[in-house]
Amino acid sequence: MAGELEGSKPLSGLLSGLAQEAFHGHQGITEELLRSQLYPDVSLEEFRPFLAKMRGILKSIASADMDFNQLEAFLTAQTKKQGGITCDQAAVISKFWKSHKTKIRESLMNQSRWDSGLRGLSWRVDGKSQSRHSAQIHTPVAIMELEIGKSGQESEFLCLEFDEVKVNQVLKKLSEVEESISTLMQPA
Repeated sequence: MAGELEGSKPLSGLLSGLAQEAFHGHQGITEELLRSQLYPDVSLEEFRPFLAKMRGILKSIASADMDFNQLEAFLTAQTKKQGGITCDQAAVISKFWKSHKTKIRESLMNQSRWDSGLRGLSWRVDGKSQSRHSAQIHTPVAIMELEIGKSGQESEFLCLEFDEVKVNQVLKKLSEVEESISTLMQPA
């Protein structure tokens, strides 16, 4: 049986299937589908522990958002562990993670986001053409359009108009935010 679970193509396919199911929400990927398509000569009783091991390894790597040094150390430890993985399997897992890390991380971030996020921002400066007060006509105004939405849903657009005073207030607040972030990012 060990030899039947060694091929790199079936393992790469298995990891892809597990990632689709666990991180991208594809419900149709079942244990039986993975076994019948990738490991048809392996019994379900032999396949289940292997599947659980690979699912656990993939979830550990993804939840820790491992960089490549961490991944290398983790996989080396897995190869030395009793009942762990082979060096060939570690190589396949490493190659898989290197090519799928960004998409999996992005998917996990989208799943963990509760509220809408900023998808886009555009701006322009116009001259005011109408006003209740004639002195305000032809004064410059900044128009900002924010695209807001959740992944997989249609965006909403918010249009804001700022005169010079409001632009300066926003810039001051953004400067305070930048200062706070810089303070938090400095080493202790």
